[in-house]
Amino acid sequence: MINKGFCKDFKWGVATAAYQIEGAPNEDGKGLSIWDMKCKRPGVIFENQVGDIACDHYHKYKEDIKIMHDLGIRNYRMSISWTRILPKGTGSVNQKGLQFYNNLIDELLKNNIEPFVTIFHWDYPQSLFEKGGWLNSESSNWFADYTKILMDSFSDKVKSWITLNEPQCFIHWGHNSTEHAPGIKLACPEVLLAAHNVLLSHGKAVQTIRSYSKQPATIGYAPVGELSVPFDEQRDKDIEVAKKETFSVKPLNCYNSSWWIDPVIFGKYPQEGLDAYGFAVPNFNDNDMKIISQPIDYLGLNIYFAKQVSMDDTGKTIEIPREPGHWFTPMGWPTEPKSLYWGPKFFQQRYNKPIMITENGTAIIDCVSQDKKIHDPQRVEYLRRYLTQLKKAANEGIDVRGYFLWSLMDNFEWAYGFSKRFGIVYTDFTTQQRIIKDSGYWYKNVIETNGKSL
Repeated sequence: MINKGFCKDFKWGVATAAYQIEGAPNEDGKGLSIWDMKCKRPGVIFENQVGDIACDHYHKYKEDIKIMHDLGIRNYRMSISWTRILPKGTGSVNQKGLQFYNNLIDELLKNNIEPFVTIFHWDYPQSLFEKGGWLNSESSNWFADYTKILMDSFSDKVKSWITLNEPQCFIHWGHNSTEHAPGIKLACPEVLLAAHNVLLSHGKAVQTIRSYSKQPATIGYAPVGELSVPFDEQRDKDIEVAKKETFSVKPLNCYNSSWWIDPVIFGKYPQEGLDAYGFAVPNFNDNDMKIISQPIDYLGLNIYFAKQVSMDDTGKTIEIPREPGHWFTPMGWPTEPKSLYWGPKFFQQRYNKPIMITENGTAIIDCVSQDKKIHDPQRVEYLRRYLTQLKKAANEGIDVRGYFLWSLMDNFEWAYGFSKRFGIVYTDFTTQQRIIKDSGYWYKNVIETNGKSL
């Protein structure tokens, strides 16, 4: 074992998304997103809750940045609301929206916190959705034009950019299943056409950043790190099938890794996917793939859990169910710490790119205790187990550059409303009071020691 630990400039950070924390959906000229509209439909969000106020970060960003500063956080993965910049998605620019993000970025830099700006984290402009959204052949140009405005406005101060967050989720859960916005079910050929336009949007955004950034930029991409792990880590056959299953593509299912990452890194769709999807694959040409595969600096992975698989006596891959009493989080997800070992290992072996864990964390049933504090030992234990596995990957020479904990604060958890708390900072959604949880102070120590305390 190399036992090198985390690199000395490892990026320890936290992550949020604009719609989940900002609130102020109609303030200062902001336009409506598909999530604003989704929340207006009765019965689709937990207890009909809405993100109109969320964490009121739009007004309380200075307080939230001070909390980050006090916790020793030096890297903040945030997203920009497209419709706060362009109320209609294209056309007239909202100067007050630009000013908000300039003020936010300035406050971060004043506190020695580097912004990692995600250009799109699910809150698609409603006006563009009404024009066909990701099905419209112009959608990638809309995204490039939006990216150009961000470069003109912020790239003198922001050097770290992430194009898209979890395209598997906003396409699958928004258009195949319907739990997420816009909640419109499409046929498989339409789903894959939307996916292709999303990938083109990524590529054109990379081109735009490279062409117009006012300083050398670092560019990442943050898909779900959908993966399987070996049931028996000492058994070569289990490792073999886990790696194969991690990059497999199943018919009529766009929720996978390789369909979304192979084009970005290799400039081609995986053959297994072309075979699995067959007639549903959209028309594309070599120029499309050249655009999609513009070089990126690292591969981001959002990893929370994994399937465990094994090879049976006939050579078949089988999923191994969890043992009775296994620790599942309140999201219904099985805890799987070794996903932060095998994930970086498998993805770096396949794609030969530095790895950034752009999201990882857990919902816990948190409450304010009698001493007015939030004691969340389960979250601390979850993070300790996962980060220990990530450290193992780093020890073995896997090029892991950073870790962004989801999330800075409890927020609007999409279709779950306010029922799931992921934060290391507690949010009282009635009073908007913030309270740092035990896990926040624990994470501060991890950051200060660069993981040596694990």
